[in-house]
Amino acid sequence: MSKILITGGAGFIGSHIAEKLGALGHEVIILDNLDPYYSPKIKSRNLELVQENPNIQFIEGDILDRNILTELIKGGVEYIYHEAAQPGVRASLQDPFKPYRVNVGGTLNILEAAKEGGVKRIINASSSSVYGNVEYMPFDEGHPTRPLSPYGVSKLTAEYYCNVYHNLYELPVVTLRYFTVYGPRMRPDLAIPLFASAMLQGKSPTIFGDGTQSRDFTFIDDIVAANVNLLDTDKADGEVLNIGAGREIVLKDVYDSLLKLVDSDVEPIYAEEIKGDAKHTLSKVDKARELIGYKPETTIEVGLKKFVEWYKANRSFYSD
Repeated sequence: MSKILITGGAGFIGSHIAEKLGALGHEVIILDNLDPYYSPKIKSRNLELVQENPNIQFIEGDILDRNILTELIKGGVEYIYHEAAQPGVRASLQDPFKPYRVNVGGTLNILEAAKEGGVKRIINASSSSVYGNVEYMPFDEGHPTRPLSPYGVSKLTAEYYCNVYHNLYELPVVTLRYFTVYGPRMRPDLAIPLFASAMLQGKSPTIFGDGTQSRDFTFIDDIVAANVNLLDTDKADGEVLNIGAGREIVLKDVYDSLLKLVDSDVEPIYAEEIKGDAKHTLSKVDKARELIGYKPETTIEVGLKKFVEWYKANRSFYSD
């Protein structure tokens, strides 16, 4: 069994990765600053759930503090799952400096500390936001990267640093570009929980744009599986991999599916589309399939049903 550090492990994706690795018997350290970008109580609930496993411990700290990273890694950390980030396209339009500080500066701190500490592998979480507007679909990893938001720029810059540290210092780094991750415990400011919450209250959710935009919605279990696979292979070291479902889903279709699942008939309110959001995303995952055996298994129909079932049983999860 390995000693693993998960930055941002109190968040949606990080806590699910921690939960799985802890269940497999690994020693997991979660490092998270509990940033109030969205409710700290949600992160506390994530931590309560995962810390039911004695293999998982939580340390409150910031990836902008290189000293804490250095000390943790010196303690025998073998793998780092770097999930900590300032997320959000919209948030980055309001404050472009924060994603730069956290996503770029924080990643650089991790790379420096890992280089000194001799870790076996860093798995860097990136985003489909690095691609920007479509030139062709599905996106392979060679698709032009022209991000439309400061958030996308910050994630792409972090990728460049990972690539440089791999090439210059032979630091084993793999970057995973996630495509629209959803599932139980997902961030409350995203479309699926916003839609479901409003529908269950009999209110009209807001769709930004005309609803014809599409996303490659990827269920959290498939994201976790891709990350866990990277404990067992070095074939992807130095590579960038798309991690998506490989299926293009129109947002209005997601809305209609949720209506049926919650037994509602409310009509949406349409608002002006958000600047910085790509119109369409769709992943090509052949490279991840070849290098790490990645195989997305959860369809959007099954994934939405699982989310709604979880949400109905945990209505208080998103409350303050």
